[in-house]
Amino acid sequence: MKKKVHIEYPLNPSSSNIIWGIISTAAGLQRWFADRVNKAGKTYTFQWGKTEVRSADVINSRAESFIRFHWTDEEPKTYFEFKLHYDELTTNRVLEVTDFADEGEEEDVKSLWDSQIDVLRRTCGL
Repeated sequence: MKKKVHIEYPLNPSSSNIIWGIISTAAGLQRWFADRVNKAGKTYTFQWGKTEVRSADVINSRAESFIRFHWTDEEPKTYFEFKLHYDELTTNRVLEVTDFADEGEEEDVKSLWDSQIDVLRRTCGL
């Protein structure tokens, strides 16, 4: 059984519209998450390099708040989610990432997300 992993990343207080587009659209996700992203209906297809391809369905979302994806080749109750909120104390936007990891691989998943969010910050100026 997979374990839930929850990580929070403070981002510059950019417009939530900009951040929302980066985490919820094929074009935005292609800037930092995968080499190529296509969307057909509620299904996003992600490609890394020439051979690795995975699909994920959007299972829930609320505009400018959160988007939850389910990898089509994963266990039914697992997902990865991006959630945005404003931190009044720091005036930052916070991107919360929720994902699932196999037992003992939680730190690997956190490291992978740290790396991906670093790319997001660099490529998108956040």
